[in-house]
Amino acid sequence: MTPEDFRVAAHELIDWLVDRRVAIEERPVRPPVEPGDIKLALPSDAPTGGDDPRALIADLDAVVAPGITEVQHPMHFGWFPSNASLSSILGDFASSGLASLGISWESSPSLTEVEEVVTEWVRQLTGLSPQWSGVIQDTASTGCLVAALAARERATNHAQADDGVLGFGKRLHVYTTAEAHSSVRKAALLAGYAAADIRSVAIDPVSRDMNVASLRSAIEADVAAGGVPALVVASLGSTGVTAFDPLPEIVELVRPYGAWIHADAAMAGSALLLPEYRYLFAGIEDADSISWNPHKWMGTILDTSLLYLRDPEHLIRVMSTNPSYLQSTAGGEATQYRDWGIPLGRRFRALKLWYQLRIDGPDAIAERLRRDLANARWFADQIENRPDWQVVAPVRLQTVCVRHIPPTLAGDAEAISAHNLAWVRRLNLSGEAFLSPSQLEDGWMARVSIGVESTEREHLERLLQLMDQHANAS
Repeated sequence: MTPEDFRVAAHELIDWLVDRRVAIEERPVRPPVEPGDIKLALPSDAPTGGDDPRALIADLDAVVAPGITEVQHPMHFGWFPSNASLSSILGDFASSGLASLGISWESSPSLTEVEEVVTEWVRQLTGLSPQWSGVIQDTASTGCLVAALAARERATNHAQADDGVLGFGKRLHVYTTAEAHSSVRKAALLAGYAAADIRSVAIDPVSRDMNVASLRSAIEADVAAGGVPALVVASLGSTGVTAFDPLPEIVELVRPYGAWIHADAAMAGSALLLPEYRYLFAGIEDADSISWNPHKWMGTILDTSLLYLRDPEHLIRVMSTNPSYLQSTAGGEATQYRDWGIPLGRRFRALKLWYQLRIDGPDAIAERLRRDLANARWFADQIENRPDWQVVAPVRLQTVCVRHIPPTLAGDAEAISAHNLAWVRRLNLSGEAFLSPSQLEDGWMARVSIGVESTEREHLERLLQLMDQHANAS
């Protein structure tokens, strides 16, 4: 493909993408496909080349796009907002088109220094103090893994440079709750912590926040047995019910033990852009690391996850490799982001934030978040005033957890749980809207995650009608 061929094909592809975005409400949220349908519609033999780019657009239209769950659809309320603002898509195009190689400062000075500037912009916009230094990871899952590795080496006084964790000779403990994201346990295991040493701390039965008295008991028991508290992961806006672990109390308890405190605010971190909601993140300045995803509620296209650290030099010591082929004329004057995470090669991710902040602007983003928060409060009020419906968890931000309890099932927790799972599945299969079922201790409920860029009050009114319809279906 020549540059001129690319110019023509790119314009046609962008026109097709824009047409899809404009007409998104005409399509079902969940695609009416079964496992294997997409594979069967594609050739089993490798292509030989020479296809016209228009043929690829035709296949995108006929085969690929019909198999996509439309997370940009205004009736998508599942999982979490996974917005892809058009401004940030421009940044993604620019990143791909520049084809920059991010393995060192010298391989792309602009990649490194734009990332430094953009992470500093976001630090300022979220009210964090200048003690924090930022880096863009792919996801908060990777941010959690990086924090787990940093915590391991702090707890063992950099045992990786000697005999490793086994040579350290003491058990290393991780503390979190059942409300924490599944990536926390995965990160701990990948970082070399034993499954038996990962503690699930008790939670408040209503708020689902970490119980600090239970954390104290767990730490004291582990220390008495000769173990070392290495890592505490505090959920600030958990995936299931948006629980906020009490960080000030956790910090006060944990600091004397020297454990690393990681604040996981993957979805909820966008609320830091709103000064009136920063009280939810009290104590965050005393954590060791913070991760949150602009590629969720804020609306920067995947994959754009921020990790902020108070002591990046510790992380660099843990992660650094310096092979001869990466020696740089910049010496120690330049940031080498390869030493701030897992991969060597990095994309120019900062351009996605750079475009979004410069085109949309922080004020417009903040107003959209406030719209979603107001809509969540309105929706919760509607549920509370509706017969046979309950809000089953505190509404901290934009997620409303609900359960339908028909009078005929009152008192039968197992039947109520099955009923709620069934009506959510019926609604999702209809393609008219999409919700995530999730479990509380006493059974299934539905999470209504409000925050798609195009979702307005009228869409929530329609959702209420659909919920009534499918929950009351025989």
